[in-house]
Amino acid sequence: MNNWLDSLGLDLEKIKSLFVYNSNEPMIFNSGFFMFLFLAFVIAYTALKKRTVPRLIFVTLFSYYFYYKSSGFYFFLLGIVTVGDFLLAQCLARFKKKYIRRIFLSVSLCIGLGLLAYFKYFNFFGAAFSTIVNGNFQPSDIFLPVGISFFTFQSLSYTIDVYRRNVEPLNNILDYAFYVSFFPQLVAGPIIRARDFIPQIRRPLKITNEMIGTGIYFIVCGLFKKAIISDYIGINFVDRIFENPSLYSGIENLFGIYGYGLQIYCDFSGYSDMAIGIALLLGFRFNINFDSPYKSASIQEFWRRWHISLSSWLRDYLYISLGGNRKGKIRTYINLFITMLLGGLWHGANWNFIIWGALHGMALAVHKFFGLVANVGKNAVSPASTLRRRVGVFITFHFVMFAWIFFRNTSLEDCSVILSQIFGNFQPQIIWQMLSGYKFVFLFIFIGYVLHFLPVKTENYFKNKFIDTSLIFKTVVMLVLICFIIQIKSSDVQPFIYFQF
Repeated sequence: MNNWLDSLGLDLEKIKSLFVYNSNEPMIFNSGFFMFLFLAFVIAYTALKKRTVPRLIFVTLFSYYFYYKSSGFYFFLLGIVTVGDFLLAQCLARFKKKYIRRIFLSVSLCIGLGLLAYFKYFNFFGAAFSTIVNGNFQPSDIFLPVGISFFTFQSLSYTIDVYRRNVEPLNNILDYAFYVSFFPQLVAGPIIRARDFIPQIRRPLKITNEMIGTGIYFIVCGLFKKAIISDYIGINFVDRIFENPSLYSGIENLFGIYGYGLQIYCDFSGYSDMAIGIALLLGFRFNINFDSPYKSASIQEFWRRWHISLSSWLRDYLYISLGGNRKGKIRTYINLFITMLLGGLWHGANWNFIIWGALHGMALAVHKFFGLVANVGKNAVSPASTLRRRVGVFITFHFVMFAWIFFRNTSLEDCSVILSQIFGNFQPQIIWQMLSGYKFVFLFIFIGYVLHFLPVKTENYFKNKFIDTSLIFKTVVMLVLICFIIQIKSSDVQPFIYFQF
C-alpha cells in the first residue's frame, strides 16, 4: 500500500496527519482541508436526507470531530456540558417548587461558568489575588479550548429558558447534542437560541434553490471579508503597528487603529457569514449576527448591530437578571455598566478587555442618561436630521475605534504608546509616503469600508442579483475567489480572531 502511494507521490504519514488534531492548524472554514472534508460531508448528508435519526447522528459525530480538530481531546468538555444541561433541564421541568428549580439552575450555572472560570480565568484571578496579598503566584499551563465561551453560553441560554418556562425541555439527548454541537456555529458563534433552532431539527429537510443561492452568497462574502480583507491588512499592516507602535508615527498608528477596526469586523462577521451560509446549505437558518455596525449613530445602536447574538444574550440573561431598567435610573446605569464590564471579561482574562468593556458600559450609561435616541435621523429626510445622524455616526465610529485600542493590545503600556504617538508625534507630512508604501493595504481598507457603508438597498440589489444567477456562475465565482486568495496569501492560513474567546 505504501509503495503504491509512493509511486503516486503521496505521503501516507502526511495524509494521516491531516486528520488528527494539530494545535498549530485548527480546523477553520477557509482552509483547503475543511473545503475537501465538507465536500465529502455534503455527499453523505445528501444521502441521509430522508433518514432523520441517522442524519442527526452523522452531523453530531462530524461536529464532535470538527471540535476535536479545533481543540484536540478537550472535545469531552462539550459532552460534559451537553449531558449535564440536558439532564438538569429535565429536572427543571419535572419539579414545580421554585427553590428546588433554583438549585438545578444553579448547578447548570456552576458547570458552565465553572469551566470558564478554570480554563479562562484561573491564572488571571490567581495573579490578581496574589498581588493583593503580596503572594507569589505561579501561573498554571492551562490550555484554552477553542470556542468554550460560545458553547457554554449557548447551553446556559437553554437551561435558563427552561427555568423561565420560555421553552419546553427536549426529551431526546440526540436532539440536544445536535443543537449544542452543530459545527457551523460551534467554535465562534453566532450563539444560537434553543427556541430558534430546536424547532428546525426534526423538521423535514427541505433545501430550496433560494437557500442554496443565499448560502453560497454568504460563504463568498465571508471568504472575501476574512481571507482577503482581514488577513491581508492584518498581516501586512495592522499587526506590525500594534506589535511595536513606538516604531511608527502617530498617523501610522491612527490608520493602524482604523485598519484594526475593519480587520476585526471582517474577521468575525466573515466567520458568521460563512456559518450562516453553511447552515443554509444544510437546511438550517441562523439569525444575522452583524448588521453594518459602523453605520450606527449611537453606542446603543452599535450594540444592536455588532455581534448581535452576544449582545442580545447579555441583555436577556445578564442585564435583565440584574434588574434591567425596572429599578430606577441609577440602577439602570449600574446594570448597563456591569453588563458591559462582564461582556469585556467574557472576551478574555486581561485588564485591557475589562477596560474595553468598562468604556462601552460608561458610554451606554451616558447615552441612557441624556436620553439620546439610538436611531435618530434613520428614517428622516430633513437636512437637519440627516446631518444629526451623520454627526452621530462620526462620533460613535471614533469612540468604537478608540476602545479597540484597549481590545487589541495586551498591555496598558502599549495603549499608552499608541496614544502618545498619535497626540505627540503625528507627522502628517508622511501620509503620501505611507499610502504609497502600503498601497494594496490601503486599497483593501478603502474597499472594505466602502462596502461596509453601502446603502442597504444597494446591498440587497447585488445580493438578489447573485442569488438569481445560475449555479454554474456561483461556482465559477467561488473558484475565482479561492484562486485569488491563494495568489495574495502571504503566510499560512490565519485563524479567526474570535477563536481565542
